[in-house]
Amino acid sequence: MKKVVLVAMVAAVVFPAVGLSQQALQLDGSTTVGPIGDAFAEAFMRKYPDLKITVNKTGSGDGAAALVDNRCDIAMMSRFMKENEFRSAVINSVWPMAHVIAMDGVCVIVHPSNPVTALTTEQIRSIYTGKITNWKNVGGADMPIVIISRDTSSGTYETFHGLVMNKEKMAANTEYVPGNPQAHARVKTTAGAIGYVGLGFLDVSVKALTVDGVKPNKQTIAKGKYPVSRPLFLFTNGYPKLGSIVHEYCTFYLSEEGQEIIEAKGFVPLTNY
Repeated sequence: MKKVVLVAMVAAVVFPAVGLSQQALQLDGSTTVGPIGDAFAEAFMRKYPDLKITVNKTGSGDGAAALVDNRCDIAMMSRFMKENEFRSAVINSVWPMAHVIAMDGVCVIVHPSNPVTALTTEQIRSIYTGKITNWKNVGGADMPIVIISRDTSSGTYETFHGLVMNKEKMAANTEYVPGNPQAHARVKTTAGAIGYVGLGFLDVSVKALTVDGVKPNKQTIAKGKYPVSRPLFLFTNGYPKLGSIVHEYCTFYLSEEGQEIIEAKGFVPLTNY
């Protein structure tokens, strides 16, 4: 199994990606990376008026599947590819290459009226497994906890499931939503709700909790101090051909404009820690 992944990573350098067309660019995947994908696309279409870019935001798992099936040029992913995805890719003569474009934090959020401001990862895990069911048990009001989670095909779910849940099963009454916008909307309209979203989805209508004594912000996430920090990826079929639109798009985060876009969307650029 490890040999297959190693072969895929080595082969990715040897076999360069070929875009669908220099006049068209197709991106699929993460709803977390989606706002960056959209903003990069807008910048590119201003620069290249004849270029058509489509950005589908349906989840990291769908992005990986689209790349494996040659249905997109670039897969947006908020997690690294799994071994079974690499295996399927290699079988299909696709050689996944990862491009880290930004850093993010999975922020645990509650309604602004909730007096709770901080939890430990153990308390969060106990809430999501159903061991803690009322906010009064963690210093809040006497109010039932409404558990909101991303769906299981989401890269954000994968990160939360691994770093917070230790891969334990969530409670039967957990409500699953398809994207960051839906998780945000559910929490901001539900007094007893708890959910989690990417850093770029924080605003005044929800409250981000301190986790294990660390607040989620650009500084703590850039340094990896926030316990649910993660990189954000673009994946291509091999390293993009130099001078191609795919190559320019995947390295745009290194430019001043790309960095400004990433910061404007609330994420942490790699080029300005």
